[in-house]
Amino acid sequence: MSDLGPVAWPPAAIRTARLVLREPGAADRPAFVELLASPEVHTYLGGPRPRAELERELPGTPERWPGSFVVDLDGEMIGQVLLRRTREHRCPVAVGKVDLGYLFLPRAWGLGYAAEACAAALDWLDGVLPGEPVVLNTQTANTASMRLAAKLGFTEVERFRAWDAEQWLGLRPPLTPSV
Repeated sequence: MSDLGPVAWPPAAIRTARLVLREPGAADRPAFVELLASPEVHTYLGGPRPRAELERELPGTPERWPGSFVVDLDGEMIGQVLLRRTREHRCPVAVGKVDLGYLFLPRAWGLGYAAEACAAALDWLDGVLPGEPVVLNTQTANTASMRLAAKLGFTEVERFRAWDAEQWLGLRPPLTPSV
């Protein structure tokens, strides 16, 4: 998959003060099932997938692709950060740009892990694809995600209706290299 172009994958693990962003491994499978089956996690994402279906269909080692980071806290997966190129979108301004997505287990909410992990992933992206604008899409009803988007430097580009809810599209403009 070449969503991120010439980026070498996987990169070395990205370490923050509390977290490690790394590629998925077989030991992460139970956390992926929990993440994808969680009604809380999928409140603003169209609903969870049935646990039995996930247990049956999820591979032994979750799929690895450029831009997919497991967020690890003390050796345990607590979430996922995704950076992928947008091929189709209801808002033309988003097409062709890198899209930031994230999912965290409810036990990791409200502790700043999402902000820390997303900031680290964006810093990594700035290093490997300098000058790349990034978009983020969330439901306006998801106030925590709206706050995180603002904290990460995204500003509103457009609002639109999809999946029976108002959606927000934010843009993080490319960083200008310092001289």
